[in-house]
Amino acid sequence: MTSVNTPALPARAERMSQHRRRQMSDRAISQLFIWPTLILLILMNIFPLFYSLYLSFNDYSVIANEPAEWVALENYQEILANQRSRYWHNFIVTGRYAVLSVGLQIVIGFGLAMLLREKFRGSGLITTLILIPMMLSPVVVGLFWKLIFDPSKGIFNYLIYLDPRAGDQWLSNPTLGLWSIVIVDVWMWSPFVMLLVLSGLSAIPDYLYEAAAIDRASAWFQFRRITLPQVMPLLLIAVLFRTIEAFKAFDVVMGLTGGGPGDTTETVAVRLYSEAFLGKFNTGESSALAYIVLIIIIAISNLYIRALNRAREG
Repeated sequence: MTSVNTPALPARAERMSQHRRRQMSDRAISQLFIWPTLILLILMNIFPLFYSLYLSFNDYSVIANEPAEWVALENYQEILANQRSRYWHNFIVTGRYAVLSVGLQIVIGFGLAMLLREKFRGSGLITTLILIPMMLSPVVVGLFWKLIFDPSKGIFNYLIYLDPRAGDQWLSNPTLGLWSIVIVDVWMWSPFVMLLVLSGLSAIPDYLYEAAAIDRASAWFQFRRITLPQVMPLLLIAVLFRTIEAFKAFDVVMGLTGGGPGDTTETVAVRLYSEAFLGKFNTGESSALAYIVLIIIIAISNLYIRALNRAREG
């Protein structure tokens, strides 16, 4: 018995050795592709991140022929300590814009998802048409909505006023300027919320509604006890993504108002761009502002993620 099995042992060992060599060769090939990518990501992302963090503690201008001067937390104090500075106004404008735009997007997107939940003739075409705005470039959206809001050439006043000539100049009105940006952002990104809610609605089992109908539950009870809890995790994800994007709003604002009239629509991102590039080139202070925005976004994201985890557990 032993003499029969003995010749098979070297062959098995040889096969195992060849298998290990092939695995090592495959691993080496994968490392050959992975490491250049990792190095490129480090150079393009991580290095600028830490370099800008270093610059935020310095008095430095990228166009000045002078070395960076270490000032510790002075840039952060200049932004946060002086409550009369324009920075606080920029944060207030950004907060208002985020609350208004995200709130309306959730309401409109949820409503569209409930309407398109039931399949009917042409529902696929209507869904595709509704999704078109979110596929467009934000700069292009800002430019053609600027023409739409134009009181002499655009059609917006013709749609909402009986006498278009007596209508408001939305983009040059200090009160309506922010609302014009909110309207454009809601038009562009409500389909994103609708898409997420639709995916959540399609995953709700039909037997839950059938059981509720047998128990003669009202439509409001079914919505409050079945639909809303099932869709809530995806709804919170939509709120998280849109809130983050609202705090980084730049393209649409620059395309529509450029932060005007005055500074009534100047969001934090627009102010950051102005400080960093438009004549000032205040690199150190703008880097500090960027990190303050980053910290705010991380804090808000953590709050949403906690709410999302509670919704999933519930």
